[in-house]
Amino acid sequence: MQIAKAAASGPPSHDSVSSISDTVDLEILRPSCQQQPFLLYDALRGFDAASPARPPGGTALPKPRSFRISDLLALGFAAAILAVFASLHHSEFPPGGHRFLTALAITAGFAVLAWFAGGVNLTGALAGSAVAFIMAVRDLRMFLALLVVFAVTLVATRVGYARKQQLRTAEPPGGRTASQAMANLGIAALVVAVAGKAWPVLALAALAEAAGDTSSSEIGMAFPGKTLMITTLKSVPAGTDGGMSLFGTIAALLGAASVAIAAVATGLVPANQITIIILAGFFGTVIDSLLGAIFERRGWLDNDLVNLLSTAAAVGMAWGLGSSFDFASLLK
Repeated sequence: MQIAKAAASGPPSHDSVSSISDTVDLEILRPSCQQQPFLLYDALRGFDAASPARPPGGTALPKPRSFRISDLLALGFAAAILAVFASLHHSEFPPGGHRFLTALAITAGFAVLAWFAGGVNLTGALAGSAVAFIMAVRDLRMFLALLVVFAVTLVATRVGYARKQQLRTAEPPGGRTASQAMANLGIAALVVAVAGKAWPVLALAALAEAAGDTSSSEIGMAFPGKTLMITTLKSVPAGTDGGMSLFGTIAALLGAASVAIAAVATGLVPANQITIIILAGFFGTVIDSLLGAIFERRGWLDNDLVNLLSTAAAVGMAWGLGSSFDFASLLK
């Protein structure tokens, strides 16, 4: 400090005394986020008066995501699915009808709740509302399954958030974007829009994969244990694309099972389909890890495309496991 320099150079002059006083005053009055706790509401952490503005080591908190071209494309994808759904099912659910208006009200409430809960940002809320509307108007029980996915992923994201910040793998504040929402839910919405009598099981398989994959990633980073690369079985740091851990694998199964159990409990699908949904959803998470290890780590695919392909793989597996499924009936 300037005090030390002044002492070493002899008696301080009037100007130097003034400079010292100003410096000391500034040091006293300047707030320090490293020392003083503050009260901040973060949708991912809640109210935490004991948390510093920066994690240990001075690493800045993740910045909220900004709007990207991929979000615009995702919103276009959501609008296209809505248009296809309206074209195929306009006679079943006429605008102004009780079912249509009920689904619209539920969708609006869901979008607002998801936004304020910090699960999605504005673009994510718009894309998610399109998916929610399609599911709610086709069958309200499918919308309830979507709520289970939202709840599971939100809880999994919040668990161990401080540790994920230290690893720099935490979800940035502000929630998931439109591209993330459609990567995880777009295939399920498309199945609901175009599929025939087999649509519930196929769509649920996609939702089970989305819940299982997010649970696996988030819980695996919160409680890493030993993490192995799926292609080589060599030990890798938690959060590595293609890495698998015991807790992450268990979380994937539980996430997929939660969607299947909810669907059976509401009567959306019979109990004998629960195994198909869980296995197909878990299979999708394995495909996700393989794509992450082979393509995402090399920069050939981004995480959103990996998620989209993984949910599609889960649908394909559900169709393959269901021996009673007739592919031609899916488009009738």
